[in-house]
Amino acid sequence: MLAGGSSSSYLPLVALAGALVVAAVLRAIGGMVGAVARGGLRGVPPLRALDTAGGAVLGAALGLALVWVLGAVALQVPGQTELRRAVQRSEVLRRLNSIVPPARLLQALHRVDPFPSISGPAIPSQPIDPRVPRDPAVRAAAPSVVRVLGTACGLGVSGSGWVARPGLVVTAAHVVAGETDTVVVPPGTTHAYRAYAVAFDPRNDVAVLRVPGLRARPLRAVEPRSGAAVAIVGYPGNGPLAETPARIGATSVALSLDAYGRGPVTRTITAIAGRVQHGDSGGPAIDGSGAVEATIFAARVGTRAGYAVPTRVVLRTLASAERRVSTGACAV
Repeated sequence: MLAGGSSSSYLPLVALAGALVVAAVLRAIGGMVGAVARGGLRGVPPLRALDTAGGAVLGAALGLALVWVLGAVALQVPGQTELRRAVQRSEVLRRLNSIVPPARLLQALHRVDPFPSISGPAIPSQPIDPRVPRDPAVRAAAPSVVRVLGTACGLGVSGSGWVARPGLVVTAAHVVAGETDTVVVPPGTTHAYRAYAVAFDPRNDVAVLRVPGLRARPLRAVEPRSGAAVAIVGYPGNGPLAETPARIGATSVALSLDAYGRGPVTRTITAIAGRVQHGDSGGPAIDGSGAVEATIFAARVGTRAGYAVPTRVVLRTLASAERRVSTGACAV
């Protein structure tokens, strides 16, 4: 796709506009061909009637398809929560979605990590060390960083996660909020493991997933050290696994937003310098020893930086992980 590398939230609208242009051109060509063919049927009334009926059926099918596509794209228009609610209330769209779920279309247009952009503790001023992603310990830890996929409110959502205990994956709460079909995909494979939440903390934007059958090695977790050179390891833009150089900043109590963008709420967060992208949410910040110092959850407004959940908060959520829990309403 021409727009396949874009992470813009307006990508679905661009894709739709392109599709409509192509459809208009094809319709014009089809109309000319059809007119020539229809002229040859003038002397055969049964065939003309069949042609008319077939055209009506095809037109109705195309109309329903257009409604379905427009509804699916409307779910992704940024900032239009009322539009999304109206689409979700539509009886026609609900019927269409029950027959043909829109998840595959949405995945083709764009997979979304609806992470928040916020302000918080100061970002570290030291330069970022570009060598960290090549550190052998970081490379050794990367196979334990997984892709987290699911559908919430008819919208495809992608994020990252890391193995914290045997069969347990830590991710961001907003990545799995409202999902009932969450799967985890380890790097270097297309095999998707079904996953379900055993801890869900929307206030601190942390979730823990149980993933039966997942054999990846658990990563060690340590407290974030201000100034530490790290690599953000995740799946930006739902692309391949990437290691992005970064640096840990201050950890402090701040007024922020929760996993649903509501607030302000008081929570402990860690600043991190480095490029944080959609799809990185839930991914670890790994230091030169291969340990996780924090878990990414947001970007910082207007900068190449972001915020993460410190280890002490993640470990508290891990300690509460026992039985299956609800992931609440969708956050997209």
